[in-house]
Amino acid sequence: MKILVIGNGAREHALTWAISQNPRCTKIYCSPGNAGTAMLATNLDIDITSNNKIIEICLKHSIDIVVVGPEKQFEQGITNALKEKKILIFGPTREASQLETSKSFTKIMCRHKNIPTGNYEIFSSEDEAKNFLRAQPKPYVIKADGLAAGKGVLVSSDFEEGKQFISSIFNGKIGAEKNKVIIEEYLEGHEMSVFFAVDRNTIKCIGSAQDYKRAFDQDRGPNTGGMGSFSPSPLLNERNLERIVNKIVKPTLEYMREIGSEFSGILYTGLILNSGEPKLIEYNVRFGDPECQTLCIRLGAQVLDIYFSGAKNELSNLSINEANDSAITVIVAEKGYPSNPKSGCELNDIVNTKYDNELKIFHAGTYFENNSLRNTGGRIFSFTVRSTDLNKARAIAYKQLKRIKNENVFYRTDIGRE
Repeated sequence: MKILVIGNGAREHALTWAISQNPRCTKIYCSPGNAGTAMLATNLDIDITSNNKIIEICLKHSIDIVVVGPEKQFEQGITNALKEKKILIFGPTREASQLETSKSFTKIMCRHKNIPTGNYEIFSSEDEAKNFLRAQPKPYVIKADGLAAGKGVLVSSDFEEGKQFISSIFNGKIGAEKNKVIIEEYLEGHEMSVFFAVDRNTIKCIGSAQDYKRAFDQDRGPNTGGMGSFSPSPLLNERNLERIVNKIVKPTLEYMREIGSEFSGILYTGLILNSGEPKLIEYNVRFGDPECQTLCIRLGAQVLDIYFSGAKNELSNLSINEANDSAITVIVAEKGYPSNPKSGCELNDIVNTKYDNELKIFHAGTYFENNSLRNTGGRIFSFTVRSTDLNKARAIAYKQLKRIKNENVFYRTDIGRE
């Protein structure tokens, strides 16, 4: 089977690694890929913002199934385009991807289907949003409506910071949309993510995780795309999983069918638990990054089976083996991340260091230039370890991380500590 993986982050490197473990995989292509995926696959430098270019590559290389990592390709309608050409893909249509690409769409759906979530108001006027914020209890929760590369949410008790964030959204500095802001109720509790594979007939839980959004230890500093995660979440049990499926996921899928935009693909449910009661924070319509790294190292070869069975609406025939183990990933980022990351840093010393065999290093946006490994963005590596329990995985990961001497990078030292 020939597979094309779309994307160039650590998530896509992890997906490529997991898929390569499956004996059904005979050839993997990555577009655009990175220096890490090049060790497992053939990188293809094409314009992935063009559905036509992706289709051309699929036809040229006789691709059997396309695996999409980033959310932007679903928003641009890659699923719609590939299905027209009878090319297999497991992911939502442009219309169904609104569950992630429009927070206002999802909030309105929650109200319509009585899905438990925080109270909210939607604003298309900057002044009205700021006036409303002034009367709200602290801390404030402010969200950009559209995609924002993991940086579209502010949780703060500082009114001036909240006002500036609202201005940044309406000025187009944060997020893809400039016309809507959501101000939400702050929810007390513990956060976790639960991942489902969904096709026309079946909902299958494929794992859980907890991630860390703030840049620095003790959840300080600005929000990022994610500085680390671990899997599984100890918060998930049979009782609350049943409630998540029946009170949140099933009503969501019913709504999507009712409006003629049936959902299929990986459904990431971002949740908060208070006294065992789950409430929806947000949906993603793909694997999260860095959660994907921890899920992939635990699922292994099964990742390809999930995508292939889902694309053929045959998930009901698939048995997922979630081993009784744990995994952790810690992000190694350029020291200016997320505010002002520097590209082109020399990274050879990091990858040339001798690490223990338990460690997997997934690359994000790396490339070689004159035999030097360099970065294109803020997050560079995911140091990922699987072991019998979280404490062991954490100890191994941080033992390896201490070997890094490169002054261009940093990482959090408290991932998985709680």
